[in-house]
Parts: sequence; structure tokens; C-alpha cells
Amino acid sequence: MTVVLKVGMSCQGCVGAVKRVLGKMEGVESYDINIEEQKVTVKGNVEPEAVFQTVSKTGKKTSYWEEAPAEGEAKPAEEEAKPTEAVAVA
Repeated sequence: MTVVLKVGMSCQGCVGAVKRVLGKMEGVESYDINIEEQKVTVKGNVEPEAVFQTVSKTGKKTSYWEEAPAEGEAKPAEEEAKPTEAVAVA
């Protein structure tokens, strides 16, 4: 499984902290850290939640990497729901 996280890393020390925790984690086969994109990609026999928790322990702001198309699809659905709520209130 591949897990992709967005991690707030501002320096090589931050990258080092993330490398350290991933290096100790069981099931991790490989990982790639891109400081410019704030993107951490972990491959191996790992669960997304376990990787998330492990990286969060560094104290860095951590979130799941959201692919752009998924965000675009979610927004129109929310906008459609709002007028319905307004009608229900009126």
C-alpha cells in the first residue's frame, strides 16, 4: 500500500525528524520526502492511520494528501445542499 501525506516541513531538520520515525516504523519498504511540495510518500505493508500517527509524533502539521479532482467534485455537492437548506428554513 502507498500512503501519501502532506507534512509541514520547513527545513532539513524537519525532514530528518520524519525520516527518523519512518525508518523505525514496521512494514515500511520505502519512502520519499519532498520538502518543496511538503509531500511524504510511504510504501510498504502499512495502514494509512498508522503512518499518519507516526508522522504526527514529530510535531509537524500532518494531513492526508488530497488529490485535486476529489476536492473539485466535493465543492459543487456542498453548494447544491445550501439552497435546499435555505428552502427548508423558509
